[in-house]
Amino acid sequence: MANMSNKRNEDIEMRPKDGQDFAEEKDSFLRRNSSQRPAPVPIAPIISKIDHSPGASILAYCLSSISMTVVNKYVVSGSSWNLNFFYLAVQSLVCTAAILLSRQTGLISNLAPFDPVKAKKWFPISLLLVGMIYTSTKALQFLSVPVYTIFKNLTIIVIAYGEVLWFGGSVTPVALLSFGLMVLSSVVAAWADIQAAINGIGHTQETSVALSTLNAGYAWMGMNVFCSAAYLLGMRKVIKKMNFKDYDTMFYNNLLTIPVLIVCSLIVEDWSSENLTRNFPPETRNALFAGMIYSGLAAIFISYCSAWCIRITSSTTYSMVGALNKLPIAVSGLIFFNAPVTFGSVSAIFIGFVSGIVFAWSKVRPSEKSASVLPTSKPMMSASSASNRDAANS
Repeated sequence: MANMSNKRNEDIEMRPKDGQDFAEEKDSFLRRNSSQRPAPVPIAPIISKIDHSPGASILAYCLSSISMTVVNKYVVSGSSWNLNFFYLAVQSLVCTAAILLSRQTGLISNLAPFDPVKAKKWFPISLLLVGMIYTSTKALQFLSVPVYTIFKNLTIIVIAYGEVLWFGGSVTPVALLSFGLMVLSSVVAAWADIQAAINGIGHTQETSVALSTLNAGYAWMGMNVFCSAAYLLGMRKVIKKMNFKDYDTMFYNNLLTIPVLIVCSLIVEDWSSENLTRNFPPETRNALFAGMIYSGLAAIFISYCSAWCIRITSSTTYSMVGALNKLPIAVSGLIFFNAPVTFGSVSAIFIGFVSGIVFAWSKVRPSEKSASVLPTSKPMMSASSASNRDAANS
């Protein structure tokens, strides 16, 4: 009995006299367990670090621009592709829907409500945009990515003369040198492309068919150069009056071009089931639709990355990156689409690359008075306008 009594007394002593001691032991136990768990890594500082990284902004801008070119070339490079208006309408629809969704979710906060009066004034600019993007896709359909990229530089020269006629301006000898290099790179690229077609390098068709394809591509490229210059010069003249913000230009451009592109597609293009099957063969149908959707989103990506690059670095760095970006875009055509790799084509890419650097250098140098009759730089435009230009280049 004594042993049982002692055991009972020990049990009583081991029990807590009240709930306070038990709560303290429980809290101590929980603290020990929680201290053994790894602390979660905060995401906000990582995102902030990336957002303030010049290298990340430059890389994002280059990747968005290059991917836009590669995807556009992939979609329109089918042997039976003939639905360019439809493709551009899908681009505009996706881009407009993405902008509206971003405004609803708060990702885009500076987009003004739709204004019919502004839309009426902006509609002629949208028509010029239709001409620019349609001729761009047609030229990209017939020409290789390197040749297309090189010839696109000629738009700068046409814009320069338009600046002289409508706005006045001057040019430094360095800018004139860049213009000469641009023309030289285009001549070398055309010569190399024609020689490759004659010798059957990089072309699966017969020589006559390959040459006729190149001639069609050069014709569309020439029209695209003038359409691009007319669009950019007209936009410069109107955008100041409209007081558009960054995303306003993109929103009105895409929204107003949708009905034009749809009507043109229904009137001009063949919507028979046979033609749709030829344009969207079952083995590549899903990839083509994915590419079309991405191309619409890429316009927003380029716009955001352009504004991001300018905000984190400077307009000078942005100009230089735009010039340097021509090289990887041209090289992407050699990698992804089996463009002819010859001494002439490589030389043309190099000369075009140098011309871009020289032109960017002439833009960022301190302004100097000159008696020349050509402007020193492209028209000033917002980040979204610059991104529209980049998307057109791609």
